[in-house]
Order: sequence, then C-alpha cells, then structure tokens
Amino acid sequence: MKLKISILIALFLFVGSNGQTKEPNTTKDTLKVGIAGSEPFVFNEKDKGIALEIWKIIADRESWDFEYVPFENVDNALLKLKKGDLDVVVGPISITSKRLENIRFSQPFYNSSISIISRIESQSLWQKIKPLFSLNLLMAILIFLIILAIVGTFLWLAERKESPEQFPKDPLKGIGNGMWLAIVTMTTTGYGDKAPITLSGRILTGAWMIISIVFATSMVAGIASTLTLSSLESTTISTIEELSDSKVATISGSPSETFLNKSNIKAVGVNNINEAIAKLKSKDVEAVVYDRPQLLYYLKNNNNEDLYISKAEYYKQGYGFAFPLNSQLTYDVNRALLELAENQETERIIYYYIQKDE
Repeated sequence: MKLKISILIALFLFVGSNGQTKEPNTTKDTLKVGIAGSEPFVFNEKDKGIALEIWKIIADRESWDFEYVPFENVDNALLKLKKGDLDVVVGPISITSKRLENIRFSQPFYNSSISIISRIESQSLWQKIKPLFSLNLLMAILIFLIILAIVGTFLWLAERKESPEQFPKDPLKGIGNGMWLAIVTMTTTGYGDKAPITLSGRILTGAWMIISIVFATSMVAGIASTLTLSSLESTTISTIEELSDSKVATISGSPSETFLNKSNIKAVGVNNINEAIAKLKSKDVEAVVYDRPQLLYYLKNNNNEDLYISKAEYYKQGYGFAFPLNSQLTYDVNRALLELAENQETERIIYYYIQKDE
C-alpha cells in the first residue's frame, strides 16, 4: 500500500511540474523592453523620444523595473517578442491585422499617416505662360475664329450688293472684310474704314456689339485669371495623384514604399529621411513620401529649408506598444495610456517633438 501511495504521489508531482506554463514577467521582475524605430519616437539617448517618454511615465507609475534591449528595426524586435525573449516592444509599432495574429497591442498612443514633402520653388517664365498654350484655350480661340467667320459671312451677304467697295463680291475678300469689321466692333476701336449701310447689316452689327461685349469681357477675364493663378502657383505637390509620372523617394521596406507601389508610382528606396531629402534637393526626385510624424519632425528641426508638407494624408494607422499574446501587462498599460490622454500629457509630449500642422 505504501508503495502504491508513493507511486501516485510521484506521478502527481511529475504531471504537475510538466503541466506548468511559463508565465510572463510580472511587475516584480525586471521587464525586458525592446526598443526599435526612428526619431522622433525613439532616440539613441536613454528615455528620449515620444514612445520612450510615454513608456517611462507608465513604468514609473506602475513601479516597474525594466531594462532596454535595442534593435535595429521593428521586425527584429517583434520576432524576439514572439519567441518570448521580450516582455514588450516600445516604439512606433504599426497596429496591423496581420501582426495581431501573433502579438497583442496596446491602444494607440499616436495616430500616424503617410504624407508628401516637396520643394517650394518660384516658377520659370515658361511655367507661368504655359497655361496659355493649353488645349482648352486653343479650343476657345478656334471657336472664336469660327464665330468671327460666321459673323463676317453674314455681314458680307448683307452688304455686298449695296456696298461692293467695302465688301467685294469675291467671297475670300468679302468675308475677310466682314471679319475685320466684327473685330473692330468687338474691340470698340472704331477705325471707320468699314461700316454697314444696309438695315440688315446694321441690325446684325448692333446685335454683334451686344454679344461681343459679354463674349470679349469673359474671354479677357478668363485669360487674366489664368495668368494670375499661374503666377501664384508654386511647384509644391498637394496630392498623390500629381506624382503619377514622377520619381519619389521613400524609406526602403517601409509601408510608404508599399503604398507607392500600389499607387503605381516609381519609388526610389533610401536608407533614411536625410538621404531622401538630399535627393529631393538635388532634384533627383520630385517628392519624398513617408510617415507624417517623421516628416514633421524633420521640418521642425530644419525650418529654414524651402520644403512643403502636403495637407493630404494617406494610409492612416495607429502606433502602439506590442506584447506577447499571454501578457498580463496590456490592461495596465491601456489604463495608463487613457489617463495620459485624458490629462493631455500625451499631447504635451507629442507637441514637444513634432510641430503641429498649421
């Protein structure tokens, strides 16, 4: 009987020891915090950056001990997280449906998007007058000449018998003189070298005077508006559609590169924002497309440069902290993030690093 009891106890202890699952680090342990990403969310300096400052405030409030484990990129950090080597990854971690299959996210502490930076340049003389050679304006001139030919023909038909010296019987010369009278009348020049003498010719000329006032005024106003708007325009890029036939710099392997490829825009991959801006300044590319907060941070620290960031935003996504699926830390972090947002501490940190949109 004693032997049976001993065997049962041994079996129970064996099953119990093997049935235990590895618990994630609790607040009593030193948390291993992976950090990855770029400025302004993560800096090389300790606790500097939007993501690191927010995490430090949360860890201090919860009395968590932790140590940083830096990574070159987010993907490597998330791989270690899934293997159980980290307790949390801090940085600009995009919350995506694919990543949710293997890890758990906090609520977003920042809502990011993709934007465009382009050069601010004054237009050349050709760029200013180029709208005058547009297809629409050429079509308008063609229609105007057709109308003049019609009016000139009617004037010639009305005047050729009574005033052959002004409107010869030869159609080419007669219609040409009729078009000349129509132009002189429309511009109110009044040379007096041509004038209708028949009733029908005068009625036709009077009607043309009234019509041409409106027509000429509209045409002159349209040309003036075109020239004015053209002179006010710059070479800045406002929407992604304007880049359909252009080369665009972006960070290799980033979501912005995927976005450009899906938009059928030729992407020129670079290693960092400084390299992308250098290509923009040298006119190797027409624009830089990347995450909006990083672009805003660059502009804030280089505000003397003639660069423009578009108001348009694309591919919006949230940044959050990443945890293992069985982590016990997620709830506490989410609660703390809500408190920081309610107290506007998150906004204060973000404003410190990123210049607000005007």
